[in-house]
Amino acid sequence: MAGLEACTLTKAALIILLLPGSWEECGHISLSAPIVRLGDPITASCIISQNCSFLDPEPQILWKLGAQQQPGGSQQRLPDGTQKSTITLAHLNHSQAFLSCCLRWGNSLQVLDQAELRAGHPPAVPSNLSCFMNLTTNSLTCQWEPGPDTHLPTNFTLKSFKSRSNCQTQEDSIPDCMPEEGQSSCSIPRKHLLLYQNMVIQVEAENALGTSLSPKLCLDPMDVVKLEPPTLWAVAPRQPGCLWLHWEPWVPSLFMDQECELRLRPQRGEANWTQVATLPSSILQHELCGLPPATAYALQMRCIRSHLPGHWSRWSPSLELRTAEPAPIVRLDTWWRHRQLDPRTKGVQLFWKPTPLKEYSGQIQGYLLSWRPSGQAETALPLCNTTDLNCTFCLPSEAQEVTLVAYNTAGTSHPTLIPVDFLESIGPPLTRLQATARDPHSLWVHWEPPSPRPQGYLIEWGLGPPSPSSINKSWKMEFDENITGTLLQENIRPFQLYEITVTPLYQGTGGPSKQIHAYSQEMAPSRAPRLHLKHIGKTWAQLEWVPEPPELGKSPLTHYTIFWTNLQGQSSSTILNASSRGFVLHDLKPASLYHVHLMAASQAGTTNSTGLTLMTLALGESELYIFLGLSGLLVLSICLCRTAWVYCSPSRKNPLWPSVPDPAHSSLGSWVPTIMAEETFQLPSLWDPGMPTITKITVLEEEEKKPGPWESGDSSETCGLPTLVQAYVLQGDPRAVSTQSQPQSGTSDQVLYGQVLGSPTSPEPGHYLRCDSTQPLLGGLTPSPKSYENLWFQTSPLGTPVPPPQSQENDCVFEPLVDFPLLQGLQVHGVEELESF
Repeated sequence: MAGLEACTLTKAALIILLLPGSWEECGHISLSAPIVRLGDPITASCIISQNCSFLDPEPQILWKLGAQQQPGGSQQRLPDGTQKSTITLAHLNHSQAFLSCCLRWGNSLQVLDQAELRAGHPPAVPSNLSCFMNLTTNSLTCQWEPGPDTHLPTNFTLKSFKSRSNCQTQEDSIPDCMPEEGQSSCSIPRKHLLLYQNMVIQVEAENALGTSLSPKLCLDPMDVVKLEPPTLWAVAPRQPGCLWLHWEPWVPSLFMDQECELRLRPQRGEANWTQVATLPSSILQHELCGLPPATAYALQMRCIRSHLPGHWSRWSPSLELRTAEPAPIVRLDTWWRHRQLDPRTKGVQLFWKPTPLKEYSGQIQGYLLSWRPSGQAETALPLCNTTDLNCTFCLPSEAQEVTLVAYNTAGTSHPTLIPVDFLESIGPPLTRLQATARDPHSLWVHWEPPSPRPQGYLIEWGLGPPSPSSINKSWKMEFDENITGTLLQENIRPFQLYEITVTPLYQGTGGPSKQIHAYSQEMAPSRAPRLHLKHIGKTWAQLEWVPEPPELGKSPLTHYTIFWTNLQGQSSSTILNASSRGFVLHDLKPASLYHVHLMAASQAGTTNSTGLTLMTLALGESELYIFLGLSGLLVLSICLCRTAWVYCSPSRKNPLWPSVPDPAHSSLGSWVPTIMAEETFQLPSLWDPGMPTITKITVLEEEEKKPGPWESGDSSETCGLPTLVQAYVLQGDPRAVSTQSQPQSGTSDQVLYGQVLGSPTSPEPGHYLRCDSTQPLLGGLTPSPKSYENLWFQTSPLGTPVPPPQSQENDCVFEPLVDFPLLQGLQVHGVEELESF
């Protein structure tokens, strides 16, 4: 047997499975309630009979609600051997659904039984119960509102019974009235009614979940009579602005006294209904006046019994009427112009223009121009019958009067008399005429009136050349003699040239016309002047241009703007007056390309010219040399000034060189030897292998040997030590004076500082002899560098020799050169001459 993939059946009945050779009843579903409230729980059970021999010993029963499998079923075996599965759906949220009991059969599900579930709401209380007596059907018709949908089949019943004492007691019942399906109204026939007697009416609503009753309605059928609406008829109106209508009451109500309401609504737009009158039924016609003429209206009427309870009838079907059209109520302004019809005939072209005198002046269907011969005042002969606003004719010589009227189906307007002489222009013309555009759709025309002032003015306008001036001309008249200007708004389009003519009007004729042309809106310049290069230099360029001639319809120029840009994208600009004819570009770079363009601006917009590309001249060879020379001198001057500033500023000099002892604020390079000749001194006490040798002597200056200040005969003024002496003097500031007397010589400003001792052949480090001096060489304020600050300041492998004890009578000190690092590099030249030592 083939299995089914879905548990979907079309019948909620027991499923009969087709087996080979037999039909067997296998399963059955039982419900706790077939219909429940929407959202309430429901319980179902499915029992599988043991007669199903084809089933497994322990079959698994499954549940499905619609197409979705439902978990939560509990299964058990009953004592009689049947299998039972029970499931509870906590919330039934479907108004209608099918619950299926299924069995797994191979790889599919087999439906054993299926039940329909229904859920909904109890019926609401019917409301707004009302009844009326329909004289057409001679029955009492009641209607009500059923309330919200219950999702269940609900039956409504109209219950009624006769009553007395103001419906306090119930008597004979009346057969129930059952409305048609889907209807919420029902009619009680006349045979079940007792007229002029109260009766109680009530509506009952019932479905599977409950019953509800509407409030009782107590009424006399004759108190709720509802008439049928009357029938309206149209009558031809008697005068403009009025509507005339006639009606016929409903035939069964002819014996009743009635009153009726009439309402109307204009057909155009979204207008609302307006109640206009309350009329007795004895008056079968009515006229509405004071309405706008030539306007369509819709009218309706309804009626009710007079002085008796009851209901208004429905509104009658709409009757459409139109108010009568009045004869044209206009003033016809006229003027004329002589025309040459042929070489021998001279005609007149008459123009006219209607001016409404009322809001509803009537529709004009045409114009009639006629004349009357002399002596025949009642005879009018037509000249023109046209819908145009002009007519060209040749007036007969016997014409005495010419009239112009506008007409429609209601009549003609008041006739306008036209003089028959049609005089030529007489009177002074306007002294001045101007026209300016107010906006794209209007022109303001201003004039200066002549003297004497005219009675009015005729203004004509139309498209100017090249359009024909006589086609689509517009015109108007101003009859105020004090007026000096008017605004033209009819047939004005933007960017168009208009020809405007103003004619002063005098008694019976017009004066000479004055004409002017004006644009309704001016445009931006059509093009900008073309740039020309007049002269060019290395850093400047002179440009010139020729202004464009003025154009009609183009706004006058207000200014120019000139732009120039180099190849690096650097742009500059300047604004020039509209009267400018040229400009010089300054501060340009030599041998550089520039792109230049000119922009012309007016109040209506701007326009750019074509671009001009130019290249400035390059610098000459002589100019280049001068430029480079001046640049070099400038750089050299800056360097010299900087060097002088550094040397003259101690605060700037110290960071450039190390801070070393500087007696008398001078440099050791300024020390020179006082004795330049090489001499050999006998130093028996120091002539031993332990003494260092002088390896090199540098002679700074050679001069006559003189006894130094330390070589005087007084041995007490020296330290009494035998040395090889090389004396040095300070050639600096002589302000620090020695405590000893100095000999008067060419070097009276020399101050003894110290003597350097050493041997040119000894490897031992040299020594120096230092005596008191006013120069702060080794004072505590400027100490010598530490040993770790220079590789020269390393301790000698032989150790530092211990100086001999100092005498209490002098301040001389014998010390190694390691304490004075700048003298360690002292070298003596000409050592070959000292080999005899």
